[in-house]
Amino acid sequence: MRIIFMGTPDFSVPALVALKEAGHEILAVVTQPDKPKGRGKEVQMTPVKEKAMEYQIPVYQPVKARVPEFVKILSDMAPELIVVVAFGQLLPKTILDIPKYGCVNIHASLLPKYRGASPIQYAVINGEKESGVTTMMMAEFLDTGDMLDQETIVLDKKETFGSLHDKLSSMGGRLILKTIEKLEDGTAVRIPQDDSGTCYVGMIKKSMGDIDWSMDAASIERLIRGLNPWPSAYTAWNGKVMKLWEAEVIDKEYEGVCGQVTEVGRDSLVIKTGKGGLSIRKLQLQGKKCMDIDAFLRGYPIAAGTVLERLADKKEERPEGIPSCPENVGKKEERGV
Repeated sequence: MRIIFMGTPDFSVPALVALKEAGHEILAVVTQPDKPKGRGKEVQMTPVKEKAMEYQIPVYQPVKARVPEFVKILSDMAPELIVVVAFGQLLPKTILDIPKYGCVNIHASLLPKYRGASPIQYAVINGEKESGVTTMMMAEFLDTGDMLDQETIVLDKKETFGSLHDKLSSMGGRLILKTIEKLEDGTAVRIPQDDSGTCYVGMIKKSMGDIDWSMDAASIERLIRGLNPWPSAYTAWNGKVMKLWEAEVIDKEYEGVCGQVTEVGRDSLVIKTGKGGLSIRKLQLQGKKCMDIDAFLRGYPIAAGTVLERLADKKEERPEGIPSCPENVGKKEERGV
């Protein structure tokens, strides 16, 4: 099939690889403009662009894909299908109407639940037992199009954003081939989404990682995993940022204030939360490498009774809360990817 591929981050790459290796004709790859990254602000190519160049596929990087001049470029290629995976720009109807088979989006959730930009993180943060990938026809509003195929995965007890991201990324590459085969032979079934079971999750912000110790231990532990490896969950100790990478819930109530260190051992550091305790297993002090708790305590002893603080409290501001699905049911957004 003659395909235009639109995607930008690492998550998109396995789908591009799957399409190419399956023998589909990739007419062009459309990705976000290169941007400066890192401390040196060196301009870097997007992961999708890097892979496209390996395959010697023409690459387009429009600042705005919706401008008429670029829409005409896409139209002149006469694609049969446009595959979209985390492209990062809103697509107008003028693009959606170009291909014979339409525009198919690969979305990292079991739609209709978790529409929006960060379904992988919220599946972990909200304690979902399952997640997965959905292929769907792109429609007027964000992630509201008819579903075509789904594949489900059971989350591990210690699933992180990073581990689930990689699993769903590979799954998306497999699933799009199945969907295209059905589109070609006319067996694809379009299943309308039930808006009553959905929610919208927006972009993840760094401020979400500022741990509120009045939350229950289980919620904080999921937050740590859901923001690992980016942007990370963190607290403040001795005036420095302390990132928390792994923790365990302790089903026990402690005296003191939330955020207070209640138990310290050779390989144990337990923090009081709004409900239960949180035993820190891996952490990273500002400017230092990530350490297991026993190695950390040998170099940075923390006394029982120490209170860990929120950075937002120091700045006299509060970060936005963590939305859950019921609060977002039925919310509609502009068409996007």
